[in-house]
Amino acid sequence: MSAQAIPILMVVGTAALLSLLFLGLSGWLGPYRPNSLKSTTYECGVPARSSVQIRFFVRFFLVALLFLLFDLEAVFLYPWAILFRSMVAEGRAAFALGEMGAFVAVLVVGFVYVWKKGGLEWQ
Repeated sequence: MSAQAIPILMVVGTAALLSLLFLGLSGWLGPYRPNSLKSTTYECGVPARSSVQIRFFVRFFLVALLFLLFDLEAVFLYPWAILFRSMVAEGRAAFALGEMGAFVAVLVVGFVYVWKKGGLEWQ
């Protein structure tokens, strides 16, 4: 192990130890007085009028998940595009294009699969 990593590991270990210590002390020494008012559902100070368990449209979550998937694609493309010029200067352009081609190919296969399954249709 590197000598530079030891201080970092000591800080992380101390933080974890103190966090667990304070969490345990608050649970052990803190008051515990449950009652029916504390157990009720709280919605911004307004009493709940109906059940809090409502049905959600699953398509919304699917679209949100697909957005995250293809948004992450853009996050990985930008740094690659910035570094591509230096890779061309070093003679590694073919390798860089191959790696990004494989990455984009996996994403295109996923996109086509979702498209064929009807995941992009909002109805």
